[in-house]
Amino acid sequence: MRPTPSARTATTLVAAAAVIGFLAPATATATTIEGYSPTVQSEAVSSLAAEAGISEAAATRLLRTQAASVETLQKATASLGSRAADGYLDDNARPVVNVLDQAAADQVTATGAQARVVKHSSAALAGAQNALQSLPAVTHTSIGLDPKSNQVVLTVSDAAKGAEALVKAAEALGDRVRVERTSGEMHTAIYNGEAITGGGTRCSVGFNTNRGGQNYILDAGHCTRAVSQWNVGPSQGASFPNNDYGLIRNTSGSGPGAVTLWNGSTQRIASAGTATVGQRISKSGSTTRLTSGSVQRLNVTVNYAEGSVYQLIQTSALVNPGDSGGCLFAGSVGLGITSGKGSGTSYFQPVGEAMSAYGVTLNP
Repeated sequence: MRPTPSARTATTLVAAAAVIGFLAPATATATTIEGYSPTVQSEAVSSLAAEAGISEAAATRLLRTQAASVETLQKATASLGSRAADGYLDDNARPVVNVLDQAAADQVTATGAQARVVKHSSAALAGAQNALQSLPAVTHTSIGLDPKSNQVVLTVSDAAKGAEALVKAAEALGDRVRVERTSGEMHTAIYNGEAITGGGTRCSVGFNTNRGGQNYILDAGHCTRAVSQWNVGPSQGASFPNNDYGLIRNTSGSGPGAVTLWNGSTQRIASAGTATVGQRISKSGSTTRLTSGSVQRLNVTVNYAEGSVYQLIQTSALVNPGDSGGCLFAGSVGLGITSGKGSGTSYFQPVGEAMSAYGVTLNP
């Protein structure tokens, strides 16, 4: 999306940044969720309750179990290797592991997760996705993994032109691929933002980090590629397209490890994590501010007009122009950097990959 001018100070920008982590409250009660600030908990609970049609007490219980379920799921899939075909959290935040045979299912059940025997292996789905991605990219389409259906999903917007060959190839891959139609365009989210400005562009801050005693901001690569000098410091790197992460040297003198919640409070983040399909998440950005939703797909290729970006996280959290670079998190665990939006969907660059690329660590 296109840049729009903004007037925000460096102080405001740095407050918008977040570090990632898992921070347990000093004391927990039956109504608190470990790692969630009061504001994030309130928004996440009300959002889940409204979306799922359940009470806020039930929503709180689901969110309280989520972190343990994610950990169980990740351990179970790691132990199975190629015998697992990914996994997800169900509507009750319980871990479900896709497996290929009953022996693997028994092993999963012993971990406390639910096993589901599926038809397609991870390798088979990866082969289907690679086959689609080897074709000429079509703008306003995306290709991602849906472990709930054990399929690759090709999403084609009504704004896409010349997608017939891509759809035909998807159909030829049989039930490994599902084609979905949607409306609107798929855009990078750099447009009316807040927090940082430069060259007529406005983006949101992602994560405050450091390397060798120097503060840096992890942000969206399409932001740092577009602007060399921000009001908080110079761009030091940009990987876009293919990836969507970039680095800004933070010369403002401030780099707190917390996400602004737009009401004077913050959410501390202490560690980086990986997203899980079905996981409830929150997002902070300078346009739509604090919003919540769930992870819908992983390993998503989004074909923006500016080029294709791979291995993104797709969620249902609201994102609009100006939120680019903003942070995706689950309680106190940081997950991603805002890349763009589709029709009712939002896309995020996994933060761990960006941290590794630049050799930075999260600020405390």
